[in-house]
Amino acid sequence: MPITTCVFDAYGTLFDVAAAARIAAAEPGRAAFAAKWPQIAADWRAKQLQYTWLRAVSDTHTDFWQVTQDGLDYALEAAGLADPELRERLMALYFELAAFEEVPEMLAQLKNAGMNTAILSNGSPEMLTGAVESAGIGEHLDAVLSVQTTGVFKPHKSVYDLVGQRFNTSPDQVLFVSSNGWDAAYASHYGFQTVWVNRAGEPMDRLPASPQHILADLSGIAKLAGKL
Repeated sequence: MPITTCVFDAYGTLFDVAAAARIAAAEPGRAAFAAKWPQIAADWRAKQLQYTWLRAVSDTHTDFWQVTQDGLDYALEAAGLADPELRERLMALYFELAAFEEVPEMLAQLKNAGMNTAILSNGSPEMLTGAVESAGIGEHLDAVLSVQTTGVFKPHKSVYDLVGQRFNTSPDQVLFVSSNGWDAAYASHYGFQTVWVNRAGEPMDRLPASPQHILADLSGIAKLAGKL
């Protein structure tokens, strides 16, 4: 069946998760952080994701804001920068992450082609609202779906179920797009058509399924969706 609905992961896919650390590093008086920010940003993201997986398998769910704070605390401590003001600033910046530059035009192209568009994210509703409003992309989205309604993080099947429940679509009518290879892989296993946005040129994860398509950024999504 042709694609009717394009669904996007949020963090790292539509929104630049490194932006908070990059912006803070450029601010006056942050020389110590500026010297270490790339590693802190990488550790922050890695722990944020790891904590979602561990909470999912241990049935100890919390919201994404909490695991984002926990990941940052780990990253700052690992870097020897236990600075409460810096922590507060980074969390405030994370709430208003910028979208990648190609996102608004890409979403507009999908809407002009008559596609349903949505976010499906681990993010809490409040976090997603903040990011969508900050990026100015709300007019191009039909829905913003959060795992908070399921009480478990991706890649649990119940999270991907949210798409069909919202749009009354079968999985093969959905193109799911994520910058996380594991997310795209498990969405493929679920039955979605999938795109892995592999911005960093990383190797494929060894998982039960694989993404059907790999792109370097989001600029080709509308063209691909129209062909499927």
